[in-house]
Amino acid sequence: MPSVAVKLYSVFFKFLLKHRLHNRIQTTSEPSDPFGVTTRPEESVAPANPSFSDGVATKDIHIDPLTSLSIRIFLPESALTPPEPHSNPRSDPLPRSARADPVSRRSSYGPPLREEHRSSSFGGSSGVEGLNLMSDGVYRGYAPGKRGERRRLPVMLQFHGGGWVSGGSDSVANDAFCRRIAKVCDVVVVAVGYRLAPENRYSAAFEDGVKVLNWLAKQANLAECSKSMVGGKSGGHNVGGEFKKSDSHKHIVDSFGASMAEPWLAAHADPSRCVLLGASCGANIADYVARKAVEGGKLLDPVKAMCTLAWKLFLPEEEFSLDHPAANPLVPGRGPPLKLMPPTLTVVAEHDWMRDRAIAYSEELRKVNVDAPVLEYKDAVHEFATLDVLLKSPQAQVCAEDIAIWAKKYISLRGHEFSY
Repeated sequence: MPSVAVKLYSVFFKFLLKHRLHNRIQTTSEPSDPFGVTTRPEESVAPANPSFSDGVATKDIHIDPLTSLSIRIFLPESALTPPEPHSNPRSDPLPRSARADPVSRRSSYGPPLREEHRSSSFGGSSGVEGLNLMSDGVYRGYAPGKRGERRRLPVMLQFHGGGWVSGGSDSVANDAFCRRIAKVCDVVVVAVGYRLAPENRYSAAFEDGVKVLNWLAKQANLAECSKSMVGGKSGGHNVGGEFKKSDSHKHIVDSFGASMAEPWLAAHADPSRCVLLGASCGANIADYVARKAVEGGKLLDPVKAMCTLAWKLFLPEEEFSLDHPAANPLVPGRGPPLKLMPPTLTVVAEHDWMRDRAIAYSEELRKVNVDAPVLEYKDAVHEFATLDVLLKSPQAQVCAEDIAIWAKKYISLRGHEFSY
């Protein structure tokens, strides 16, 4: 049984979300805003911090001039350490913390997880030649240097929860969660600040998710072009395809300008290894983006009144239905076929009101031979891994480590194709 504190906070969380939903209902008479909002003024936000004071640097980018769509990049300090000679990032051992408490996690579905100590072939020092790390500790970018000195990390696109109407990529809780994921998964996290309802109803948030994925692919192309230009002739600064050490600090891998090629991603991201991560309604966005990615290459049925209220605010009024393709991934005839979906890890809480439908979705994936285990966490409630007061709970910490194991299983072993 959950502790008294967990029960109380679960009730408080549902009350708070219901209050926010009702507030939005009262403002639906206002005209919709095509530009949209990605956070609410009443929510606490964490400012971006481009230093590695806690091991992760962050920056915010507004990526769409026509809407409020934005992202927050989380770059772990481990990205600043060059790979050891002859090391292969795709064959790194899977991490596992000895602090994990098996009592707080129950893996009832799918293959058992490997239990082993965390290990890594890369260190955490930031004293790397060629880095543009100023005296104030702020990370400005990356100097070209030798190509082999740049460590490329997988990318994880993260979609926050909040019942479509609240939350944000820069909220205090989401910022803390993404920092944790960046560290334990050893990835560059790109948190998506999608447009919120009811200012922007379906399919705005879904379209924003796809737009960010396409933007990431464009960044990969720009980075490749940047490397080609850096490796070519460059007005006396380039000798034999490599920059002189005395001049390298003057240049940033951004040949197209800061408005086009994002230097952190250009230097440290490997978009060919990409994972989608969603919390609560963010998982619906992740599912939609994955489906669109699958289609480009050739849901969870709510069970509570509060969920219904959230869907009413998100879906167009004339299309409201709990069997809308956006709300229920198991609607018959919804494409593409489930057998084409990528490997999918489903995380559920023992006391999550969406637990049964989440498990049902995973079961349908496994029926068509998609690797889709379910991890269920005891004494946990909906969004337990991303709620501010539960971020330090054993379940939340173990969840992040389990996500790391799952992500590294594929981003370490898959080829250069675009994984999801």
